[in-house]
Amino acid sequence: MRPERFRYSAENCSIRRTLDVVGEKWTLLVLREAFYGVRRFDDFARALGCARNILSARLNTLVAEGVLSREPYREPGQRSRVEYRLTDKGMELLPVLVALMQWGNQHAVGPTGPQVQLQHRDCAEPVRLQLSCQAGHILDSARDVTPVPGPGARKTA
Repeated sequence: MRPERFRYSAENCSIRRTLDVVGEKWTLLVLREAFYGVRRFDDFARALGCARNILSARLNTLVAEGVLSREPYREPGQRSRVEYRLTDKGMELLPVLVALMQWGNQHAVGPTGPQVQLQHRDCAEPVRLQLSCQAGHILDSARDVTPVPGPGARKTA
């Protein structure tokens, strides 16, 4: 018997479409730095250590996708330049990065512990990501989740 999963096409997959935008190592690291407050090209380059052409391509993609915006600035006596700022769409990616960080802190951290810890600005308590349903139940594991066809599901032939 064929698993239920194979009754539907994966062509319209939200995960796949998201990975088309942010599914490359340098892109995720650009986003990390943007969440840490980095805004200028030279600062991204210094923080990441990647080739400038790669950085430029990743920034252009994020701008084209509406994840970052270019904002002009000018230092006194200098030519006009741009800063890269997270848009609302970009800010919505924070849980993705927190999930990656949380997993890494659990399974891929160095011997001295995490390099960065996230705290709630108001109370200084650690930030952690949790899955919950709309009724407010906290899910303990992936075993508490059942994928079901959504409105965009397309049956296979």
